[in-house]
Amino acid sequence: MVTILGGGIAGTVLGGALARQRHPVTVYERRTGPASGAFMVLDGDAHQSLTALGVSIEALHAASHPIPGGFAFHYLPEGRNTGPSRGHRLYERTELMRVLNEFAGAAGTDIRYGHTITDIDLGTGALHSTDGELSGDGLVIAADGIDSLARTLLEPTRTPVYAGQIVIYGQTSHPVSLPADPSVMHFHGQFGQGPMPLSSFGHLATDKTVFWFTRLTRDPIAEADTGFHPAADWAETVLGADPDATVLIGAILDATSTIHVSNTRSVPLADARPPAPPVILIGDADHAITPAAVRGAREAIEDALVLFTALTTGESPAEAMAERRRTLVANREQPRAAGTSNRSG
Repeated sequence: MVTILGGGIAGTVLGGALARQRHPVTVYERRTGPASGAFMVLDGDAHQSLTALGVSIEALHAASHPIPGGFAFHYLPEGRNTGPSRGHRLYERTELMRVLNEFAGAAGTDIRYGHTITDIDLGTGALHSTDGELSGDGLVIAADGIDSLARTLLEPTRTPVYAGQIVIYGQTSHPVSLPADPSVMHFHGQFGQGPMPLSSFGHLATDKTVFWFTRLTRDPIAEADTGFHPAADWAETVLGADPDATVLIGAILDATSTIHVSNTRSVPLADARPPAPPVILIGDADHAITPAAVRGAREAIEDALVLFTALTTGESPAEAMAERRRTLVANREQPRAAGTSNRSG
């Protein structure tokens, strides 16, 4: 019996893949329905992992926007200012979750919404919720996000840390005519020290809308100020992302009514407790990474594939996740060693 905490990307696709193989699995999600949110970009590796788990590539393509022209970094010099598309597609989180929930539902996954887990017996894996004790004997896979209850119980000192930037997501209510190639995802910014600009503004135009975001290097904002705001409240701040692109940014802002503001946070893997049953962490619960790395969702999906493979082939899930962590650390160190960023990954 496998119990999954969290009905986000990793928890839902893993639950669906296990149920598809008739492996007993129950998913508990505190929300009353599927998770929503802003948008994200997944590359070809993420799509390969999703299809290996059983998700239809046709359904994924129908729910997303291709980026055939790759990436343009307008703050970098000629020769370093483009990046190819490696199967990259942009997803509204709501649409990706719809596909994953349809996949899990077709597989007969037992997803129980509206269950807030309040405690976990670290000896047996038994769960306690606001409704009392729940069945949880067996392996518990915690995909319960960056503020994971499971990680708090297992490793109370391994807490999320502010990653140095706030991020603002927006989407226009209608298409906007822009002097930029719509097949390309564009990035504007003020380049600072290190692999990330001090501030950046990115956008992808489609025939119906413009998806955009900005990241700003600054002190974190109060948690009470995170969440949705009128775009006008943050217009001056967003325009400051690149003073040389204020006309373009202003046109996009004028067509945007609401934005979402959050602090970027990471969960360090250094000195992490070795994975061990009955509770194993995956995704953001174990190793959340700043959105600037553009691979948090992909890493969570790859975690799900690693554990699915272990559980369906008789391997040790704990050993599989320990090896997975070593791979993650090596992959994260490689760009720094090369002195480059993983901008389009």
